[in-house]
Amino acid sequence: MSQQEHRRPRVSKKLLAVVSALVLGGGGVAVVAGNASAGQDASRTGQVTATIDCPDVGEQLTAVPDAARAEVDQNLAQLDVQVADAYRQLATGQVTGKAQQDALLGRLREQRGASLSRVSEAIGRSGGRPDGLAAMSGCVMKEAPAQEDAAADGARSIGQKGGPAKSDFVDITRVRPGAKPPAASGAASRGSFTSECGRNENGHFNPDNVIVAPGVSNGAHHMHDYVGNKTTSAFSTNGSLAASGTTCANGDLSTYYWPVLRLRDGKVERDAKAPGGGQDANVGTILRPKQAAISFKGSPAGPVTAMPRFLRIITGDAKAFTNGTANANASWSCTGFEDRQLKDKYPLCPKGSDVVRTFTFQSCWDGRNTDSANHRTHVAFPDASGRCKKGFKAIPQLVERVTYGVAPGARFAVDSFPEQLHKPVTDHGDFINVMPDALMARAVGCINGGRSCR
Repeated sequence: MSQQEHRRPRVSKKLLAVVSALVLGGGGVAVVAGNASAGQDASRTGQVTATIDCPDVGEQLTAVPDAARAEVDQNLAQLDVQVADAYRQLATGQVTGKAQQDALLGRLREQRGASLSRVSEAIGRSGGRPDGLAAMSGCVMKEAPAQEDAAADGARSIGQKGGPAKSDFVDITRVRPGAKPPAASGAASRGSFTSECGRNENGHFNPDNVIVAPGVSNGAHHMHDYVGNKTTSAFSTNGSLAASGTTCANGDLSTYYWPVLRLRDGKVERDAKAPGGGQDANVGTILRPKQAAISFKGSPAGPVTAMPRFLRIITGDAKAFTNGTANANASWSCTGFEDRQLKDKYPLCPKGSDVVRTFTFQSCWDGRNTDSANHRTHVAFPDASGRCKKGFKAIPQLVERVTYGVAPGARFAVDSFPEQLHKPVTDHGDFINVMPDALMARAVGCINGGRSCR
Protein backbone atom coordinates (compact mmCIF):
# COMPACT_ATOMS: atom_id res chain seq x y z
CA MET A 1 0.00 0.00 0.00
CA SER A 2 1.27 3.47 -0.85
CA GLN A 3 -0.24 5.13 2.22
CA GLN A 4 -1.02 3.85 5.69
CA GLU A 5 -2.73 5.32 8.70
CA HIS A 6 -0.40 7.07 11.08
CA ARG A 7 -2.29 7.59 14.34
CA ARG A 8 -0.82 8.05 17.79
CA PRO A 9 -2.46 8.39 21.18
CA ARG A 10 -3.88 11.73 22.26
CA VAL A 11 -1.93 13.56 24.93
CA SER A 12 -3.36 15.72 27.67
CA LYS A 13 -3.11 19.43 26.96
CA LYS A 14 -3.90 20.37 30.53
CA LEU A 15 -1.19 22.46 32.13
CA LEU A 16 -1.06 21.71 35.80
CA ALA A 17 -0.37 24.68 38.04
CA VAL A 18 3.33 25.48 37.95
CA VAL A 19 4.47 27.53 40.88
CA SER A 20 7.17 30.09 40.98
CA ALA A 21 10.36 28.22 41.85
CA LEU A 22 12.20 25.38 40.19
CA VAL A 23 14.85 24.10 42.57
CA LEU A 24 17.26 21.23 42.37
CA GLY A 25 16.14 18.64 44.89
CA GLY A 26 18.18 15.79 46.31
CA GLY A 27 20.87 15.49 43.67
CA GLY A 28 19.51 15.71 40.17
CA VAL A 29 15.73 16.10 39.86
CA ALA A 30 13.98 19.31 38.94
CA VAL A 31 11.34 19.96 41.58
CA VAL A 32 8.47 22.44 41.53
CA ALA A 33 7.61 23.47 45.06
CA GLY A 34 5.33 26.06 46.56
CA ASN A 35 7.26 27.94 49.26
CA ALA A 36 10.43 26.11 48.26
CA SER A 37 13.96 27.44 48.43
CA ALA A 38 17.18 26.04 47.04
CA GLY A 39 18.55 23.17 49.05
CA GLN A 40 15.30 22.01 50.62
CA ASP A 41 14.87 18.24 50.85
CA ALA A 42 12.97 16.93 47.80
CA SER A 43 11.34 14.25 49.90
CA ARG A 44 9.20 16.76 51.82
CA THR A 45 5.46 16.27 51.52
CA GLY A 46 3.82 18.57 48.97
CA GLN A 47 6.67 18.73 46.48
CA VAL A 48 6.29 17.51 42.94
CA THR A 49 8.58 16.67 40.07
CA ALA A 50 8.40 18.79 36.93
CA THR A 51 8.57 17.09 33.56
CA ILE A 52 7.83 18.09 29.98
CA ASP A 53 4.62 17.15 28.16
CA CYS A 54 4.66 17.51 24.37
CA PRO A 55 1.96 16.59 21.84
CA ASP A 56 2.48 13.23 20.16
CA VAL A 57 2.92 14.42 16.61
CA GLY A 58 1.81 11.21 14.93
CA GLU A 59 -1.76 11.89 16.06
CA GLN A 60 -2.07 14.36 13.20
CA LEU A 61 -0.28 12.23 10.60
CA THR A 62 -3.29 10.42 9.21
CA ALA A 63 -1.37 9.23 6.12
CA VAL A 64 2.36 8.85 5.54
CA PRO A 65 3.42 7.82 2.01
CA ASP A 66 5.82 4.91 1.91
CA ALA A 67 8.42 7.06 0.15
CA ALA A 68 8.42 9.49 3.09
CA ARG A 69 8.45 6.96 5.91
CA ALA A 70 12.22 6.89 6.53
CA GLU A 71 12.55 10.67 6.62
CA VAL A 72 9.48 11.04 8.81
CA ASP A 73 10.75 8.41 11.25
CA GLN A 74 14.12 10.19 11.47
CA ASN A 75 12.45 13.49 12.32
CA LEU A 76 10.07 11.93 14.83
CA ALA A 77 13.14 10.46 16.55
CA GLN A 78 14.70 13.92 16.55
CA LEU A 79 11.67 15.23 18.44
CA ASP A 80 12.46 12.68 21.17
CA VAL A 81 16.05 13.90 21.31
CA GLN A 82 14.88 17.48 21.74
CA VAL A 83 12.52 16.62 24.60
CA ALA A 84 15.18 14.50 26.31
CA ASP A 85 17.71 17.33 26.07
CA ALA A 86 15.23 19.84 27.48
CA TYR A 87 14.32 17.53 30.36
CA ARG A 88 18.02 16.99 31.09
CA GLN A 89 18.38 20.74 31.61
CA LEU A 90 15.59 20.58 34.19
CA ALA A 91 17.00 17.53 35.91
CA THR A 92 20.52 18.93 36.21
CA GLY A 93 19.41 22.26 37.64
CA GLN A 94 20.31 24.42 34.64
CA VAL A 95 16.77 25.85 34.82
CA THR A 96 16.14 27.52 38.18
CA GLY A 97 13.17 29.85 37.81
CA LYS A 98 10.01 30.51 35.85
CA ALA A 99 11.70 32.90 33.40
CA GLN A 100 14.28 30.27 32.52
CA GLN A 101 11.54 27.64 32.36
CA ASP A 102 9.62 29.75 29.84
CA ALA A 103 12.79 30.29 27.82
CA LEU A 104 13.46 26.54 27.81
CA LEU A 105 9.98 25.82 26.48
CA GLY A 106 10.42 28.55 23.88
CA ARG A 107 13.66 27.03 22.58
CA LEU A 108 12.02 23.63 22.50
CA ARG A 109 9.11 25.03 20.49
CA GLU A 110 11.55 26.41 17.89
CA GLN A 111 13.43 23.12 17.62
CA ARG A 112 10.24 21.12 17.28
CA GLY A 113 8.89 23.58 14.74
CA ALA A 114 11.90 23.04 12.49
CA SER A 115 11.56 19.24 12.73
CA LEU A 116 7.83 19.41 12.04
CA SER A 117 8.48 21.55 9.00
CA ARG A 118 10.78 18.82 7.67
CA VAL A 119 8.10 16.20 8.34
CA SER A 120 5.58 18.29 6.42
CA GLU A 121 7.98 18.75 3.51
CA ALA A 122 8.75 15.02 3.34
CA ILE A 123 5.09 14.09 3.21
CA GLY A 124 4.33 16.92 0.79
CA ARG A 125 6.78 15.61 -1.78
CA SER A 126 4.64 12.47 -2.16
CA GLY A 127 1.19 13.91 -1.51
CA GLY A 128 -0.69 16.64 0.32
CA ARG A 129 0.93 18.30 3.30
CA PRO A 130 -0.69 17.42 6.63
CA ASP A 131 -2.62 20.15 8.43
CA GLY A 132 -1.99 21.31 11.97
CA LEU A 133 1.60 20.15 12.53
CA ALA A 134 2.93 23.60 13.35
CA ALA A 135 0.42 23.89 16.20
CA MET A 136 1.97 20.80 17.82
CA SER A 137 5.39 22.38 18.35
CA GLY A 138 4.54 23.76 21.80
CA CYS A 139 5.08 21.82 25.04
CA VAL A 140 4.00 22.43 28.63
CA MET A 141 5.22 21.53 32.08
CA LYS A 142 3.57 18.60 33.83
CA GLU A 143 3.69 17.72 37.49
CA ALA A 144 4.07 14.34 39.18
CA PRO A 145 4.69 13.23 42.77
CA ALA A 146 8.32 13.76 43.72
CA GLN A 147 10.51 11.01 45.09
CA GLU A 148 9.00 10.66 48.55
CA ASP A 149 11.55 8.31 50.05
CA ALA A 150 15.12 9.49 49.54
CA ALA A 151 16.50 6.24 50.94
CA ALA A 152 14.69 4.31 48.21
CA ASP A 153 16.64 6.03 45.45
CA GLY A 154 20.35 5.65 46.00
CA ALA A 155 20.84 7.16 42.55
CA ARG A 156 21.39 10.51 44.29
CA SER A 157 24.98 9.32 44.90
CA ILE A 158 25.77 9.43 41.18
CA GLY A 159 23.85 12.60 40.42
CA GLN A 160 20.74 11.22 38.75
CA LYS A 161 17.17 11.09 39.96
CA GLY A 162 13.74 11.55 38.45
CA GLY A 163 11.46 8.82 39.76
CA PRO A 164 9.81 6.61 40.53
CA ALA A 165 8.04 8.02 43.57
CA LYS A 166 7.15 6.03 46.67
CA SER A 167 3.50 6.35 45.61
CA ASP A 168 4.30 4.36 42.45
CA PHE A 169 4.60 1.19 44.57
CA VAL A 170 1.94 -0.93 46.25
CA ASP A 171 2.01 -4.01 48.48
CA ILE A 172 0.67 -6.79 46.26
CA THR A 173 -0.98 -8.49 49.23
CA ARG A 174 -3.26 -5.44 49.57
CA VAL A 175 -4.43 -5.60 45.95
CA ARG A 176 -7.76 -7.26 45.22
CA PRO A 177 -7.85 -10.11 42.68
CA GLY A 178 -9.12 -9.10 39.26
CA ALA A 179 -11.93 -10.50 37.17
CA LYS A 180 -11.43 -13.87 35.52
CA PRO A 181 -11.06 -13.89 31.71
CA PRO A 182 -14.17 -14.82 29.70
CA ALA A 183 -14.73 -18.49 28.99
CA ALA A 184 -13.57 -19.76 25.61
CA SER A 185 -16.11 -20.96 23.06
CA GLY A 186 -16.27 -24.51 21.79
CA ALA A 187 -14.44 -23.37 18.64
CA ALA A 188 -11.49 -21.96 20.60
CA SER A 189 -7.92 -22.77 19.58
CA ARG A 190 -6.64 -24.04 22.91
CA GLY A 191 -3.11 -25.14 22.13
CA SER A 192 0.16 -23.28 22.69
CA PHE A 193 3.66 -23.00 21.30
CA THR A 194 6.62 -22.09 23.51
CA SER A 195 9.83 -20.65 22.12
CA GLU A 196 12.71 -21.25 24.54
CA CYS A 197 15.04 -18.28 24.12
CA GLY A 198 16.89 -17.95 27.44
CA ARG A 199 17.14 -14.80 29.51
CA ASN A 200 19.77 -12.78 27.68
CA GLU A 201 22.74 -14.72 29.02
CA ASN A 202 24.77 -13.32 26.11
CA GLY A 203 24.29 -9.72 27.31
CA HIS A 204 22.55 -8.26 24.27
CA PHE A 205 21.65 -4.70 25.29
CA ASN A 206 21.26 -1.45 23.39
CA PRO A 207 19.13 1.74 23.58
CA ASP A 208 17.88 1.38 19.99
CA ASN A 209 14.40 0.68 18.67
CA VAL A 210 14.52 -0.69 15.14
CA ILE A 211 10.71 -0.66 14.87
CA VAL A 212 10.00 2.94 15.90
CA ALA A 213 13.32 4.61 15.07
CA PRO A 214 15.09 2.56 12.38
CA GLY A 215 18.57 3.81 11.59
CA VAL A 216 18.72 5.98 14.74
CA SER A 217 21.27 5.12 17.41
CA ASN A 218 19.77 5.57 20.92
CA GLY A 219 16.33 5.96 19.39
CA ALA A 220 14.72 4.59 22.57
CA HIS A 221 16.63 6.70 25.14
CA HIS A 222 16.44 3.67 27.44
CA MET A 223 18.21 0.31 27.51
CA HIS A 224 16.55 -2.71 25.94
CA ASP A 225 16.95 -6.34 27.02
CA TYR A 226 16.92 -8.77 24.06
CA VAL A 227 16.32 -12.48 23.60
CA GLY A 228 16.11 -14.35 20.34
CA ASN A 229 17.79 -12.69 17.37
CA LYS A 230 21.43 -12.01 18.23
CA THR A 231 22.11 -9.00 16.04
CA THR A 232 19.10 -6.72 16.50
CA SER A 233 19.99 -3.03 16.53
CA ALA A 234 18.69 0.21 15.06
CA PHE A 235 20.40 -0.69 11.79
CA SER A 236 18.91 -4.17 11.34
CA THR A 237 17.05 -5.01 8.16
CA ASN A 238 14.79 -7.93 7.33
CA GLY A 239 17.73 -9.45 5.51
CA SER A 240 20.18 -9.06 8.40
CA LEU A 241 17.66 -10.45 10.88
CA ALA A 242 17.04 -13.48 8.66
CA ALA A 243 20.80 -14.10 8.41
CA SER A 244 21.44 -13.80 12.17
CA GLY A 245 21.97 -16.36 14.86
CA THR A 246 19.47 -16.78 17.68
CA THR A 247 19.25 -17.70 21.35
CA CYS A 248 15.94 -19.48 20.69
CA ALA A 249 15.40 -23.18 20.05
CA ASN A 250 14.04 -24.58 16.76
CA GLY A 251 15.67 -21.86 14.68
CA ASP A 252 13.29 -19.13 15.84
CA LEU A 253 15.12 -15.98 14.66
CA SER A 254 12.49 -13.61 16.04
CA THR A 255 13.40 -10.49 17.98
CA TYR A 256 11.87 -10.16 21.45
CA TYR A 257 12.80 -7.09 23.52
CA TRP A 258 11.67 -4.91 26.42
CA PRO A 259 13.16 -2.17 28.65
CA VAL A 260 15.54 -3.39 31.32
CA LEU A 261 14.50 -3.35 34.97
CA ARG A 262 16.95 -1.78 37.42
CA LEU A 263 17.39 -1.66 41.15
CA ARG A 264 17.43 1.93 42.39
CA ASP A 265 20.49 1.08 44.45
CA GLY A 266 22.90 3.86 43.50
CA LYS A 267 25.44 1.40 42.08
CA VAL A 268 27.33 2.34 38.95
CA GLU A 269 26.26 0.14 36.06
CA ARG A 270 28.42 -0.20 32.93
CA ASP A 271 26.18 2.27 31.07
CA ALA A 272 26.26 4.93 33.82
CA LYS A 273 27.80 7.49 31.44
CA ALA A 274 26.34 6.17 28.20
CA PRO A 275 23.35 7.06 25.99
CA GLY A 276 20.29 5.12 27.08
CA GLY A 277 21.84 4.70 30.52
CA GLY A 278 23.01 7.46 32.83
CA GLN A 279 22.91 10.09 30.10
CA ASP A 280 19.15 9.48 29.86
CA ALA A 281 18.52 9.21 33.64
CA ASN A 282 18.44 5.39 33.66
CA VAL A 283 20.62 4.36 36.56
CA GLY A 284 21.26 1.50 38.98
CA THR A 285 21.97 -2.21 38.69
CA ILE A 286 20.39 -3.89 35.67
CA LEU A 287 18.45 -6.94 36.81
CA ARG A 288 18.77 -10.12 34.75
CA PRO A 289 15.48 -12.00 34.55
CA LYS A 290 15.23 -15.23 36.48
CA GLN A 291 13.05 -16.45 33.64
CA ALA A 292 11.78 -15.08 30.32
CA ALA A 293 8.97 -17.32 29.10
CA ILE A 294 7.94 -16.75 25.46
CA SER A 295 4.68 -18.42 24.42
CA PHE A 296 2.08 -18.15 21.67
CA LYS A 297 -1.54 -18.87 22.52
CA GLY A 298 -4.76 -19.36 20.59
CA SER A 299 -7.99 -17.42 20.23
CA PRO A 300 -11.03 -18.01 22.48
CA ALA A 301 -13.24 -17.48 19.41
CA GLY A 302 -11.75 -19.90 16.89
CA PRO A 303 -8.63 -21.00 14.99
CA VAL A 304 -5.65 -18.76 14.28
CA THR A 305 -3.81 -18.11 11.04
CA ALA A 306 -0.06 -17.79 10.55
CA MET A 307 1.71 -14.51 11.23
CA PRO A 308 3.55 -13.16 8.20
CA ARG A 309 7.33 -13.18 8.45
CA PHE A 310 8.74 -9.83 9.62
CA LEU A 311 5.46 -8.78 11.25
CA ARG A 312 6.21 -6.05 13.80
CA ILE A 313 4.12 -5.55 16.94
CA ILE A 314 4.48 -3.14 19.87
CA THR A 315 2.39 -3.62 23.00
CA GLY A 316 2.05 -0.82 25.54
CA ASP A 317 3.20 2.79 25.26
CA ALA A 318 6.64 4.00 26.33
CA LYS A 319 5.19 7.52 26.70
CA ALA A 320 1.99 6.63 28.53
CA PHE A 321 2.74 9.00 31.43
CA THR A 322 2.39 12.05 29.17
CA ASN A 323 0.35 10.51 26.32
CA GLY A 324 -2.35 9.04 28.53
CA THR A 325 -3.36 5.41 28.76
CA ALA A 326 -5.08 4.80 25.40
CA ASN A 327 -2.30 2.43 24.32
CA ALA A 328 -0.89 1.54 27.74
CA ASN A 329 -0.72 -2.19 28.44
CA ALA A 330 1.56 -2.64 31.43
CA SER A 331 0.95 -5.66 33.67
CA TRP A 332 2.93 -5.99 36.92
CA SER A 333 2.45 -8.66 39.57
CA CYS A 334 4.20 -11.14 41.87
CA THR A 335 4.52 -14.91 41.69
CA GLY A 336 1.74 -16.46 43.75
CA PHE A 337 -0.42 -13.36 43.21
CA GLU A 338 -0.86 -13.25 39.44
CA ASP A 339 -4.63 -12.95 39.73
CA ARG A 340 -3.76 -9.36 40.78
CA GLN A 341 -2.38 -7.39 37.83
CA LEU A 342 -1.23 -3.78 38.21
CA LYS A 343 -1.28 -1.29 35.35
CA ASP A 344 0.09 1.88 36.94
CA LYS A 345 1.88 0.65 40.07
CA TYR A 346 4.98 -1.39 40.78
CA PRO A 347 4.36 -4.40 43.05
CA LEU A 348 6.09 -4.87 46.39
CA CYS A 349 6.30 -8.65 46.70
CA PRO A 350 6.54 -10.63 49.93
CA LYS A 351 9.54 -12.79 50.78
CA GLY A 352 9.85 -15.75 48.43
CA SER A 353 7.79 -14.08 45.69
CA ASP A 354 9.29 -12.70 42.46
CA VAL A 355 8.33 -9.58 40.49
CA VAL A 356 6.48 -10.49 37.26
CA ARG A 357 6.11 -8.44 34.09
CA THR A 358 3.58 -9.80 31.58
CA PHE A 359 3.46 -8.53 28.00
CA THR A 360 0.33 -9.57 26.11
CA PHE A 361 0.48 -8.66 22.44
CA GLN A 362 -2.21 -7.81 19.91
CA SER A 363 -3.60 -10.94 18.26
CA CYS A 364 -5.69 -9.56 15.37
CA TRP A 365 -3.95 -8.70 12.08
CA ASP A 366 -5.25 -6.73 9.09
CA GLY A 367 -4.16 -9.51 6.73
CA ARG A 368 -2.01 -7.21 4.58
CA ASN A 369 0.67 -5.19 6.33
CA THR A 370 3.66 -6.28 8.40
CA ASP A 371 3.85 -2.77 9.89
CA SER A 372 1.98 0.55 9.79
CA ALA A 373 3.09 4.16 9.95
CA ASN A 374 2.35 4.41 13.67
CA HIS A 375 3.30 0.74 14.24
CA ARG A 376 -0.15 0.02 15.67
CA THR A 377 -3.02 0.17 13.19
CA HIS A 378 -2.06 -3.02 11.30
CA VAL A 379 -2.78 -5.06 14.46
CA ALA A 380 -5.40 -4.88 17.21
CA PHE A 381 -6.65 -6.59 20.34
CA PRO A 382 -9.79 -8.73 20.10
CA ASP A 383 -13.03 -7.60 21.72
CA ALA A 384 -14.27 -8.85 25.08
CA SER A 385 -15.55 -12.07 23.47
CA GLY A 386 -12.17 -12.74 21.86
CA ARG A 387 -13.29 -11.86 18.32
CA CYS A 388 -11.34 -9.69 15.89
CA LYS A 389 -12.99 -6.66 14.35
CA LYS A 390 -14.16 -6.72 10.74
CA GLY A 391 -11.31 -7.03 8.24
CA PHE A 392 -8.90 -8.50 10.81
CA LYS A 393 -8.01 -12.14 11.38
CA ALA A 394 -6.81 -13.96 14.49
CA ILE A 395 -3.10 -14.79 14.74
CA PRO A 396 -1.19 -16.53 17.56
CA GLN A 397 -1.11 -14.27 20.60
CA LEU A 398 2.39 -13.66 21.92
CA VAL A 399 2.60 -13.58 25.72
CA GLU A 400 5.90 -12.87 27.45
CA ARG A 401 6.22 -13.52 31.18
CA VAL A 402 9.43 -12.15 32.69
CA THR A 403 10.29 -12.69 36.36
CA TYR A 404 12.89 -11.06 38.62
CA GLY A 405 14.23 -11.76 42.06
CA VAL A 406 13.85 -8.54 44.08
CA ALA A 407 14.35 -8.31 47.83
CA PRO A 408 11.14 -7.45 49.74
CA GLY A 409 10.75 -3.67 49.95
CA ALA A 410 13.54 -2.91 47.46
CA ARG A 411 12.81 -0.11 45.01
CA PHE A 412 13.24 -0.78 41.32
CA ALA A 413 12.24 0.92 38.09
CA VAL A 414 11.76 0.22 34.42
CA ASP A 415 14.00 2.14 32.04
CA SER A 416 12.12 4.94 30.28
CA PHE A 417 12.43 8.06 28.19
CA PRO A 418 13.86 10.51 30.76
CA GLU A 419 10.79 12.76 30.82
CA GLN A 420 8.52 9.75 31.55
CA LEU A 421 9.99 9.53 35.09
CA HIS A 422 10.22 5.70 35.13
CA LYS A 423 6.49 5.36 35.68
CA PRO A 424 5.26 1.73 35.69
CA VAL A 425 2.48 2.56 33.20
CA THR A 426 5.15 3.14 30.52
CA ASP A 427 6.20 -0.53 30.39
CA HIS A 428 6.07 -2.00 26.89
CA GLY A 429 7.32 -4.85 24.72
CA ASP A 430 8.45 -5.16 21.09
CA PHE A 431 8.44 -8.11 18.70
CA ILE A 432 9.53 -8.86 15.15
CA ASN A 433 8.47 -12.27 13.83
CA VAL A 434 11.42 -13.87 12.07
CA MET A 435 10.30 -17.48 12.47
CA PRO A 436 10.92 -19.52 9.32
CA ASP A 437 7.58 -20.19 7.63
CA ALA A 438 7.78 -23.90 8.45
CA LEU A 439 8.23 -23.18 12.16
CA MET A 440 5.31 -20.73 12.18
CA ALA A 441 3.17 -23.37 10.43
CA ARG A 442 4.12 -25.85 13.13
CA ALA A 443 3.19 -23.36 15.86
CA VAL A 444 -0.19 -22.68 14.25
CA GLY A 445 -0.82 -26.43 13.89
CA CYS A 446 -0.11 -26.99 17.58
CA ILE A 447 -2.31 -24.08 18.66
CA ASN A 448 -5.26 -25.02 16.45
CA GLY A 449 -4.83 -28.70 17.28
CA GLY A 450 -5.05 -28.14 21.03
CA ARG A 451 -1.48 -29.32 21.68
CA SER A 452 1.23 -27.79 23.84
CA CYS A 453 4.46 -27.72 21.83
CA ARG A 454 8.01 -26.47 22.20
